[in-house]
Amino acid sequence: MTKSAEISAPRPVRLNLAGEVLNGDLTLPLNAHGLVVFAHGSGSSRHSARNRSVADVLHHGGFATLLLDLLTESEEHIDAVTAEFRFDIPLLADRLVGAIDWAEAHPDVASLRIGLFGASTGAAAALIAAARRTGAVRAVVSRGGRPDLAEQSLEAVVAPTLLIVGGNDEVVVEINQKVFERLREPKSLEIVPGATHLFEEAGALERVALMARAWFERYLG
Repeated sequence: MTKSAEISAPRPVRLNLAGEVLNGDLTLPLNAHGLVVFAHGSGSSRHSARNRSVADVLHHGGFATLLLDLLTESEEHIDAVTAEFRFDIPLLADRLVGAIDWAEAHPDVASLRIGLFGASTGAAAALIAAARRTGAVRAVVSRGGRPDLAEQSLEAVVAPTLLIVGGNDEVVVEINQKVFERLREPKSLEIVPGATHLFEEAGALERVALMARAWFERYLG
């Protein structure tokens, strides 16, 4: 069992990627043995209570996390009204690739193996980024994701991939089952019984977090 890690307060970071500034929160436990970059989706942000809950479990497992807004502040304001950016998967993937490159060059985390945690449309961005940075990304976890939106990149993903879906989220279960067949080994599809798309049921999100931590421990630790 992993010992609880000593955790510092989240540190705000600003990533300048191709002239656009993205805001993030970097949390570094003492002696971290991996970095998990979160890819939010469907209008969510680094302030997502669900992803922060998952991140907290990862922190206590000794993982650093980067919770990053994949949209700029102005894009977020536009998206809140038009929803035009949240399904721009190529844009989200480009930003995530930029974050991976930033992490590999940042002195505080450059030595850490990188994993990606994607939710909803962010899962597609995570898989595309993993396909484009095969040497950097060592593991991917998708929560209630739309990995099908990664399209032709799926076959190029070499990182071990865990797909987690709520058992009552029937459409997304079917989508993930089809995607699972296209992914390379090692891979796993976990269906949480009784859970809906947002895993709001008692204990459901905790199960997601523990499964994600176990996956990252296996492939990043």
